[in-house]
Formats: sequence, C-alpha cells, structure tokens
Amino acid sequence: MNIPSELKYTKDHEWIKIEGDVATVGITDFAQGELGDIVYVEVETLDETLDKDEIFGTVEAVKTVSDLFLPLTGEIIEFNEALEDAPENVNSDPYGKGWMIKIKISDASEVASLLSDADYKELIGA
Repeated sequence: MNIPSELKYTKDHEWIKIEGDVATVGITDFAQGELGDIVYVEVETLDETLDKDEIFGTVEAVKTVSDLFLPLTGEIIEFNEALEDAPENVNSDPYGKGWMIKIKISDASEVASLLSDADYKELIGA
C-alpha cells in the first residue's frame, strides 16, 4: 500500500499536499482500494469557501457513493477537470493524476490537526 511520507492525511482517508497557502487534496490509495472502481467524481463547490469537515463533493464507485470532506477551512480554487472524463485516475494514480481539488487555506493552524503518514498507517492497520 502506498502512503507517501511527504503528505498529510485525515481520518476520512484523504491526503493533503501543502505548498504555501494552497493544499491539493485527493483520496488515499487505501480509500480507492476500499471503494473499488471509481466511475464519477462530483465537486459542485468550486469557488466556494467551506469550513473544515464540510462536504465538498462525492465520489461514486460501482457499488457505493461516498461524501468527500474538506480537510482544511478554505476556498476551493481548482477542480481536477480531467476526472470528468477519466475518473479511473483516482484508482490508477491517487496521489498524482487522481488529485481532486486545490484549496486556498484560510486557517493554517488547522494543519496541525492532520495525520502524519505514521499516524495514518496506524489508523488503517498498515
């Protein structure tokens, strides 16, 4: 299982890559494996400012639909439009082509609440 050490994680199985005041967000390798074949990613919150833990979209797999929770308070400034035509990128490359959104972080202090790779491995029993 792939759990890159340079990323942060949430208990909701999302990964976060922080570059300055912008965070790129996707779901983890573990999460995509649990969901199975992903057929649709929906994000209707582009250009909206949401609080940490609010729902920013959904991911639909063959057998289930799961909510996506914002890991940090901020404005959703970009959606990975490639996922509209190729949602399977979330399965094949969750930390690369399968990223979902970019957030302009409003409250940098929230970063301290995110999990390290070691914490996330412990959470999933890896």
